Amino acid sequence: MRLRRVQAQSAPDETVVELPPKGVMGMSNPPASSMAVFKTTDKVSDSSLPCDFLPVNQSDLKQRRWQQCDIIIITGDAYIDHPSFGAAVISRVLENAGYKVGIIAQPDWRETKDFQALGRPRLFFGITSGNVDSMVANYTSNKKPRQSDDYSPGAKSGKRPDRPLIVYANRVRQIFGKIPIVLGGIEASLRRLAHYDYWDDKARRSILVDAKADILVYGMAERPIVEIAGRLNKGEAPDSLNDIKGTVINRRTIDFLSDFIALPSFEETAADKDKFNQSFSLVYRQQSPSRAKPLAQKHADRFVIQLPPALPLNTQELDKVYELPYARNWHPVYDREGGVPALETVRFSIVSHRGCPGECSFCSLSLHQGRIVQSRSENSILREVTGLTRQTYFRGTITDVGGPTANLYHASCPLWYNGDFCENHCLVPRKCKNLKLGYKESLRLYQKIKQLPGVKHVFIGSGFRYDLLTDSDADEYLAQTMRHHISGYLKVAPEHICGDVLSLMNKPGLDIYEDFLKKFEHFNKKMDKKCFLVNYFIVGHPGATLKDALALALYVKKKRISSEQIQDFMPLPMCLASCMYHTGKHPLTGQKVYVAREFKERKYQRALLQYRNPKNKQFVKEALQKLGAAGLLKDFQPEHSKSHPLPRKKRAQENFLRK
Repeated sequence: MRLRRVQAQSAPDETVVELPPKGVMGMSNPPASSMAVFKTTDKVSDSSLPCDFLPVNQSDLKQRRWQQCDIIIITGDAYIDHPSFGAAVISRVLENAGYKVGIIAQPDWRETKDFQALGRPRLFFGITSGNVDSMVANYTSNKKPRQSDDYSPGAKSGKRPDRPLIVYANRVRQIFGKIPIVLGGIEASLRRLAHYDYWDDKARRSILVDAKADILVYGMAERPIVEIAGRLNKGEAPDSLNDIKGTVINRRTIDFLSDFIALPSFEETAADKDKFNQSFSLVYRQQSPSRAKPLAQKHADRFVIQLPPALPLNTQELDKVYELPYARNWHPVYDREGGVPALETVRFSIVSHRGCPGECSFCSLSLHQGRIVQSRSENSILREVTGLTRQTYFRGTITDVGGPTANLYHASCPLWYNGDFCENHCLVPRKCKNLKLGYKESLRLYQKIKQLPGVKHVFIGSGFRYDLLTDSDADEYLAQTMRHHISGYLKVAPEHICGDVLSLMNKPGLDIYEDFLKKFEHFNKKMDKKCFLVNYFIVGHPGATLKDALALALYVKKKRISSEQIQDFMPLPMCLASCMYHTGKHPLTGQKVYVAREFKERKYQRALLQYRNPKNKQFVKEALQKLGAAGLLKDFQPEHSKSHPLPRKKRAQENFLRK
């Protein structure tokens, strides 16, 4: 299939895009240098021949009459050319800059053949594990191998190795010798410095060191990857790239740094958990694109150097990223295996913004996408939807218009305009007065999408920050969204109910969640249709005891909340909650934190919330006995729950909650 291109392919030295209105997002007026994301100063070979997908084999190269790729991207995911997949975005951004880009997707790492499919690139190999950290993709929170992989054709598991950045880079070195290797993606981003690895249960070195790569790109990589390509294209050596924001490098000396922060060495963080927390605290406080200093961490006789974060894209640049000529499909080679399931959840969705100021302790979004929300223009989104409506497979429903948090489109803060933010939390314990929400702009956007020919429904499938829906200025947005833009289920993530646990999660208190529930029910009663909440909870988070899990279970039971969306806490590299899990202390305060490290206790916590599952019966019994609350067992019987309505009050439940 071939999509109509929304706009003409730009020449290497110009950008063709409709300028958004001034003030559309927090980065509308960036420094002039940031506009280079979609320009190259040197003329390179034309890569704009019409083709649905980028080359994946020699036959594709011949079709384009290429002798050689400039850049080859190797990814641990199947090749899906869609703006929701990082490898596709970076490949198209580089193509737009004028480079010949090829893709090697899920190569068989046991052999060398797949890595040679496109030959040797002129500039560099870019390697990513894919949209998800490989250890998360390959293993459950209980460290058991996953039986399926949505990012692989036919959802087959086993298509990617553990830690592909290391494995793929080693193969490239073995085959091609001395050639620049650039690491990127979520796995590279969260493992860029010394970090705790849950699966090894120890501190590991920077992935840049283990992979023996030349440079690592962290965060959203469009800006630094274009600069890397441009400077290598000019003939600069990889070891001279010492000043590209948004990158991490590995050097023998730090003499070229004038103003930097020295982190505890890898060896110190591996041996001393207090040093580990000290290192994290320093990294955590150096996230501002406009104020952050370089960080240097010694690894044996070398220094891993994190340069300051790249500036976020402005609205014009973000529009351009999502309007590049994606095929919006998996590569046809996967058709015989039934395609790639990961595409189906986003095929008819629209990315309206990126970045999240929430800073939830267990989440990597703030560390990877940044705290500054960057929103696309209304015109750009409407053009993308118009392109979708012209496809034969489109049936009239847009399944999502959102980002990390659905109701942060068009959010702004005065500091964001300069690529900065303050040291305070934006949303906790309450929304900062300087954070302005874009509810009017969101509703206008949804309405305009609905009015496009061929569009029957505009649904919001992303999760909502319920704490941003409790104020009166959110009433119209919530009411209209529930009435017109929810297919029946509105997703929220209270995560827990206990104050100490919520504080460690950096989530709002239970009182705010209950305020939201009242408002939700108020609007629900006024509507012709019935809307339901999908609540997400986490068990086993640092600070959450078995007693806390019982309190949560009793609350969920009392409120008649479905407890199907339960997530076992999984310590992700470089997340604040992972530091607490690893060290038993809060890295920013030094507060001692309880950690449920044994799988059995984690099973107990989950079983209490999912007591209706007959398989959990014995775990529930053991958990209650351990808590000295065996008297509650009759209220946690699957048969009791299914055949009888839940009573309004249970004396034992009330007594426990009161305690």
